[in-house]
Amino acid sequence: MLKLLHQRSGVLSGFFLLLVYLCYRIYESNVDATTLRKQTLEDTVPTVAVTYPTPVPPTETISLPGNIQAWFEAPIYAQVSGYVKMWYKDYGALVKKGDILAEINAPALDAQYAQAKADLAAEQAKYALADLTAKRWVALRKNHAVSEQSISVQEANAKAEAARVKASEQNVKNFEALIQFKTIVAPYDGVVTVRNINVGDYINKEGNISNRSSITNLFTVADVSMLRLFVNVPASFGAFLKPGLTADVTVPQLPDRHFTAKFLTVARGFDVSTRTAVTVFTIDNEDRALWPGSYAHVHLTAPVDRNALTIPSTALVFQEHGTQVAVVTEDDRVHLKPITVSKLMDNAVEVAGGLSSQDRVVNNPSAALLEGDKVRVVTPAPGYDLVGSTTPVTKDPSSK
Repeated sequence: MLKLLHQRSGVLSGFFLLLVYLCYRIYESNVDATTLRKQTLEDTVPTVAVTYPTPVPPTETISLPGNIQAWFEAPIYAQVSGYVKMWYKDYGALVKKGDILAEINAPALDAQYAQAKADLAAEQAKYALADLTAKRWVALRKNHAVSEQSISVQEANAKAEAARVKASEQNVKNFEALIQFKTIVAPYDGVVTVRNINVGDYINKEGNISNRSSITNLFTVADVSMLRLFVNVPASFGAFLKPGLTADVTVPQLPDRHFTAKFLTVARGFDVSTRTAVTVFTIDNEDRALWPGSYAHVHLTAPVDRNALTIPSTALVFQEHGTQVAVVTEDDRVHLKPITVSKLMDNAVEVAGGLSSQDRVVNNPSAALLEGDKVRVVTPAPGYDLVGSTTPVTKDPSSK
């Protein structure tokens, strides 16, 4: 009897354990199904990365190309014809006003000058004779030995000879002026940037050199103690172009040096093809470190006095109703907000209205995102473009 009871007890225990096991499996299946359902629902919710609008910086900086030119630059042409006797200043030579650059041997001009002086001497002799004759005839008037007509003729001859003397004197002065051009001199203090002649070259006053096919200057002298910087500034920066504006300048040949350029003037008009205005700055160059003709990198910085925000240009949504952004609301839903873009930059835009600094703006929004869609905010992978974002994005609460 006891044996039978013991057997029944074992059967009941086994049945109970089986029942417990089956209940556990049913519970586990339900939990797995719930988890899977929840995970499936979460997977259907699109994930987004957000960025926060940032205030416009207190200053605005743009980088532009520029060209450096000499303050003055004088191409020197020949005024007389002849052969180059000698040149004395080469490329890069520092010169003072009046320094001799070259000498020209002009035998034809010398001969003409000598002839002009000889002609002057002859005319002076003729005038002296005519003047003496006229005075003698005037002296004979008292004795009535000559007629008044004869006296008038002699006086007229004397005046005519005097005029010829003056003409000859002026002709000599003209040649004396030309003779001065046989010596080429520097017009002001500066540096020789061009020398196009060599000893023996034949040059003429039309500017032709024997070994050149076109009109060519003999030298170019530039004043480089002060330089001009020419920059084409876009219209968006035009409001800042006024006295007091400075620019930071670098040149490729001196990458470790920075030069300060001061605003001088601006062409009060924009080029219709580029929408830029030619702006001129000045650069002190007492140490002659900068050369005219250099390419320059120009960095302009100006204060900004406006209330605006910046967001990445990748956050823009273009709709038929205008430019919008997708904003994530407090309940993690999409809200499309129209904005007013005041300025386009390299990889960001300036927004004048429609956003606040607390808005969570979706960066790189999918075209499938619609108004009211549920989204899940996640932290982007390293390297994801979040231009202009300075506030950390909200992490997914379920992430670890």
